[in-house]
Amino acid sequence: MEINTRKTDLLLELGKIDIRALKSRVNELDETQWDREEDFAMNYNKHAKSALRQTQHIIFRFSNKQVFPYVYQNCSPWEGWKSLLLPILKKATAPYGYTNGFFSRIMLAKLPAQEFIAPHIDGDERGYAPHKIHIPVQTNDSAYFFLDNQRFHLKEGYAYEVNNGTRHAVANQGNSHRIHLIFEYLNVDEQDEVLKAQIELCKGQDE
Repeated sequence: MEINTRKTDLLLELGKIDIRALKSRVNELDETQWDREEDFAMNYNKHAKSALRQTQHIIFRFSNKQVFPYVYQNCSPWEGWKSLLLPILKKATAPYGYTNGFFSRIMLAKLPAQEFIAPHIDGDERGYAPHKIHIPVQTNDSAYFFLDNQRFHLKEGYAYEVNNGTRHAVANQGNSHRIHLIFEYLNVDEQDEVLKAQIELCKGQDE
């Protein structure tokens, strides 16, 4: 089981991030690059009854927690995106001060205009450990994130940790897509030896 002794209680703003290059590349995407067969095969959370069924994804890395030890696996887009994404991920997570951090899941998520992600809690009865971080790449003034019955607007170009172990939901009441870079982050030094070994298998591909 993944361990995180510093997960935020609700919402933590991590700071402003330069997303200009990322936003430009996201604007060049066409519909064929969202929700590919590989995304559905990798992410078991995209089944028909999931709260995320309205959301489209481009998955770069996923952690399979239906097996143990967990398996961390890159998707095919990662190789072409990692040089752009890694500096952003490292900048966003610098406030944690980890000397041995690991991005266990990385994806872009697009919630179309006038769509809604129903209230849900990530994980199971054991809780959900990693830092869960959102960086809005495209948003509008009517896109809201709900955490524990509190409403927040996440500003474009800022990084936020959200506690996805609490009940949360999203409403995009605007007329444009809401696109976030979403990723999970772990301090490798906190993990047991079994997970450390699995992490190292994947982490070497970031170099």
